[in-house]
Amino acid sequence: MAIEVFNRYESKYLLTDAQYENFYADLLKYMELDAYNKKHEFYSISNLYFDTPQDSLIRASLSKPKYKEKLRLRAYGVPEENAKVYLEIKKKVFGLVNKRRTALKLDEAYEFVHTGQAPDLADYMNEQVLEEIKYFLRLYDLEPKVYLAYERKALFDKTSRDLRITFDTNIRSRRYDLKLEQGDYGEPLVNDGRWLMEVKAEKTVPMWLSQLLSEHGLYRTGFSKYGNEYRRLVRTTNLNYQTERPLVPGTDFNPSIEQEQLIRERESVIYA
Repeated sequence: MAIEVFNRYESKYLLTDAQYENFYADLLKYMELDAYNKKHEFYSISNLYFDTPQDSLIRASLSKPKYKEKLRLRAYGVPEENAKVYLEIKKKVFGLVNKRRTALKLDEAYEFVHTGQAPDLADYMNEQVLEEIKYFLRLYDLEPKVYLAYERKALFDKTSRDLRITFDTNIRSRRYDLKLEQGDYGEPLVNDGRWLMEVKAEKTVPMWLSQLLSEHGLYRTGFSKYGNEYRRLVRTTNLNYQTERPLVPGTDFNPSIEQEQLIRERESVIYA
């Protein structure tokens, strides 16, 4: 669970309980549970997503741009005061997902995002990722926006670690008490209790998996946890952001002039 840098393609599927049970049973012919799930049925993941006061990052993401990025703070379970957590940038460029993260202590992570000043380097940190996050924080005026948590079951291909499939259930969110240590409570994001399956592959998926997906009638969805939470927020509130500058064509994102220049530069780069 502590991979810090990787590139991969991700496909998402929404499954009913019956679909999950049947598909999972067939997957076990080719895949095995990760080390933690061999001892525990699920592990709990807690996330705190950061965005601008105008929700610019998620609004831009929902416009389906060629390049999008977000910053989140992740913990496994409910962290204690000095627990290690992960501050990570997740980017998507032409369908390729790039995730880069560094371990931090909880208070270090909060202070880093709040001030934009990286903590003193320690042996558990990734220096390169710290610099990238510091650059990201120069681009955007960020604040904690939403808490998202869920239980996860993860599997790896028995013959290769290039393929990973995860199943998330009990997805819940809140826009209050925006601290990871406050607890993992929230309102259900998927009311019918469906499972979100994510297929994560560094290359193309194997033929056996394509056949299984077809046999079970499973089709890709564009489900995004943060995106769907934001859509629900818009449906239940009257969000109406006034803008002083023209919006980026094809989006409702309203960056500053400096941000526009930096974003154009970043769109041409895929981090190794």
